[in-house]
Amino acid sequence: MRAAVLEEYGEPLDIRDVDAPDPGPEGAVVELDACGICRSDWHGWQGDWDWLGIQPQPGQILGHEPAGTVVAVGDEVENVAEGDQVTVPFNLGDGTCPQCRTGHGNVCENVRPLGFVESVPGAFAEQLRVPTADQNAVQLPDGVSPVDMAGLGCRFMTSFHALAHRADVGGGDWVAVHGCGGVGLSAVHIASALGGNVVAVDLEDEKLDKATELGASETVNASEVEDVPGEVKAITNGGAAVSVDALGIATTCRNSVLSLATHGQHIQVGLSTQDEGGMVELPTDLMVMQEIEFIGSLGMPPTDYDEIFRMVGDGKLDPSAVVSGTVSLDDVSDQLEAMSDFGTMGIPVIDSF
Repeated sequence: MRAAVLEEYGEPLDIRDVDAPDPGPEGAVVELDACGICRSDWHGWQGDWDWLGIQPQPGQILGHEPAGTVVAVGDEVENVAEGDQVTVPFNLGDGTCPQCRTGHGNVCENVRPLGFVESVPGAFAEQLRVPTADQNAVQLPDGVSPVDMAGLGCRFMTSFHALAHRADVGGGDWVAVHGCGGVGLSAVHIASALGGNVVAVDLEDEKLDKATELGASETVNASEVEDVPGEVKAITNGGAAVSVDALGIATTCRNSVLSLATHGQHIQVGLSTQDEGGMVELPTDLMVMQEIEFIGSLGMPPTDYDEIFRMVGDGKLDPSAVVSGTVSLDDVSDQLEAMSDFGTMGIPVIDSF
């Protein structure tokens, strides 16, 4: 089968033939209909996250936002069958640890990040092996487009979990979203659907215009103001109730915290770059004085996907609205290169392998 293989950090991926996967007794093989290209793939392509122990090594197949059709299952698999359309979370659980058994498979004690470590080759390929398929293969509702659902494997469901489960977004609450890439635009759309009034922050007017289409009440172009947190506080009459760092650089993290009102909640979704190496200085005294919460949020338990599907079915959420366009497997390297200058918008999706 064809796959896009990492050979050298920052260099074009090698599109070549590799062995097709075998499901194994507890796994499934999915033929890819679509796969999103995420900024996390860019991080892996850059060689980031050695400080997390998940730095992809040469020979790794990247890609972690898949949607496709099951074409083979192992003898021990009970919950999915050949012909099922599925998506797969990027943080694969083993289904047996205490976190998985209590519905927190997104933080499995033995989690394996899809497409980032050798044991789980990714989805920039014609086929993908899903380990522990009963835990990690999530059936899609009938009639949905795989392209529209590709972002569910990472960005869309990550934003949903952050805002619907980790934060306390109430009707009319001001929610600031710092960074309007794929996860940020998803957060804008979801926060609005949950009843929040959203302030979207980014450096590019095109992305802010898209944020407005997706439900943002106000926007801030960070390249045009000297004090982003001050601007957010002026718009929200004192600060946001919830603020999301959807990018992961030091500036957006601090701006998010400083944008909050007393008792506000900062939600950290974006992971850092080599510049930060996982460490960011924060205004801790202010956080104490204002009783600000700093909350981390990773992915989403696969057992909770039905919440998204119900809201999609009711017309409250539309993951397709965040999809910016489709490309072929041969175009992946160009898309990753464009991300170096934040030159992509929304979720670009591979639909031709």
